[in-house]
Parts: sequence; structure tokens; C-alpha cells
Amino acid sequence: MASLSSSGLTFKLHPLVIVNISDHYTRVKSQMHPSSASHGNSSSTANISVDGRVYGCVIGVQSGRTVEIFNSFELLYDPSTDSLDRSFLEKKQELYKKVFPHFYILGWYSTGSDAQECDMHIHKALMDINESPVYVLLNPLVNHAQKDLPVTIYESELHVIDGITQLIFVRSSYTIETVEAERISVDHVAHLKPSDGGSAATQLAAHLTGIHSAIKMLNSRIRVLHHYLLAVQKGDIPCENSLLRQVSSLLRRLPAVESGKFQDDFLMEYNDTLLITYLAMLTNCSSSMNELVDKFNTAYDRHSRRGGRTAFM
Repeated sequence: MASLSSSGLTFKLHPLVIVNISDHYTRVKSQMHPSSASHGNSSSTANISVDGRVYGCVIGVQSGRTVEIFNSFELLYDPSTDSLDRSFLEKKQELYKKVFPHFYILGWYSTGSDAQECDMHIHKALMDINESPVYVLLNPLVNHAQKDLPVTIYESELHVIDGITQLIFVRSSYTIETVEAERISVDHVAHLKPSDGGSAATQLAAHLTGIHSAIKMLNSRIRVLHHYLLAVQKGDIPCENSLLRQVSSLLRRLPAVESGKFQDDFLMEYNDTLLITYLAMLTNCSSSMNELVDKFNTAYDRHSRRGGRTAFM
């Protein structure tokens, strides 16, 4: 494995991909736990290998030398053949193509501390979909001394080793790219709390509070300028050309705020925020309903052993 890629591609990774991989690994590991073995089935653990690794595809767009990874979906792993379920991959690709027509399969992801030799077989199998796929590897082990994200992006390059041309993995640098809607959703999912230990406050609330304070201060300063111009117009304050030039430069920026493009972008961001909030509420309600059904089934299961009642399905 080489140390760094020489392709010159710029990778932008969205946080939704990291959340999806983490959720995939945590969910499958919990299903394999002995305590939940009675509730699971063979299909629930079909997408995890013997060593506890999960697999999936990453999708996004490539514009020139910039590769932006937006989303991901899970894949089924066949331990008998050490390969991915190709029919399942094609079906998922067709479904995602209907929802995201501009997204393409950029590569695949897995979990582990480092790339392994068997990963190259999966990597080569996906080259008929993407001739140069990327490999996103997430390390699920907690390392408190590590400051960077436990995510590594690999590319494949042909290298001559001992006179033999071989395809090897090389590391690629990346940056985290996010939009306002993603930042709000990630804050809701993570439920991060500030350092003061407040139970109701979150990082999102602190962020919005700072924005509110900045807008409030901006509004107060604009009022000061407005009162100054009124006083100059009435002749209560002597006119100073230097101050009027500064006020004029500020007023020239107002058309940029009142343009149609700004309104369209603002409404798009506003609608995305409302949609994320609505989805978070639906997820919370579904979770509460699921807990209620589990408690109902548990309670009536005890009664069924005594009085012959059946559980609610």
C-alpha cells in the first residue's frame, strides 16, 4: 500500500455517509448479540462478515477533478463466496437512480482498522460499474487519543512490484463538506450537549442563539445609522462626507439581499430545514410507537401463558 495518492482528485465527504456507516455497523452488531438472537433472523445478519465487518456502496457526483460523496446504502455480503450480492446491488442502484438521478456509484465502504488483501477482490468486482472506484474505510474502534475522524478514503493505482504489475490501495486526502440542512440533522441525531452539562440545551440551540444575537446586533446598528441619516436630513447633526460614503457603501449591498436568487436559495434552505425537522418528529414518533408495541407484546405475552390471550402483532 502506497502512502498517498497521486491522482490529484479532490474528495469531499458529507457527514451523512459517516452517520450511515456508523448506524449500519451498530445496528448489525446489536442484531448479532446473543441477547437479541431470539428476535433476529438469518436475513438480518446476512450483510455482515464473520469478522464483524459491514459493506455498502457510496454514491455522489464527480465534477472534473472534484469527487463529492453525498450518500450511501447497504449491501449484502455472502460469507460463502467472500463477495457481495450482485443482484441486490443492481436492484438498489436502480431504486436510488429513480430518487437521485444525478448521483452515481462512486465506490464502496467497509469497516475495519485497515485495508485487507480480500478487499481488493471486492474492489475489482465493482470496476465494471465504476472504472476507478473509491474505498471508504471507517474504523469503529474507539481511540480517544485520535483527533482526526476514523475515516480513510482509498484509491487504486497500478504499481510495478518485483517486476509484476499489481493494483494496490493508496490513501487519499479529503475534506468534510456540509450544508445547513445536514448540519441541523446531524446535530439532532447526535444530541450533543455543551460543556456546561445543560440537559435541555444542545449545540444546535447554542448555534442558533449565536446567530440570533448577531442578527439582533446588526439590526441595532442599522437603526443607529437610520437615526443618524434622519438627524443629518433635518439639520440636527452636521454632515460628514466620510461617514456618508461609508453608509452608501453599506446600502449598495442591499440589492444582493433582495435579489431573486437570494430568495430562491433562502426558501430552499428553509424548506430543507422544515423537512428535516418533520422527519425527526416522525422518527421520534415511530420510535415511541415501537417501544409501546414492545411493551404491549411483553405484557400480553405473560397473560397468554396464564389465560390464553394472544399478543398484539
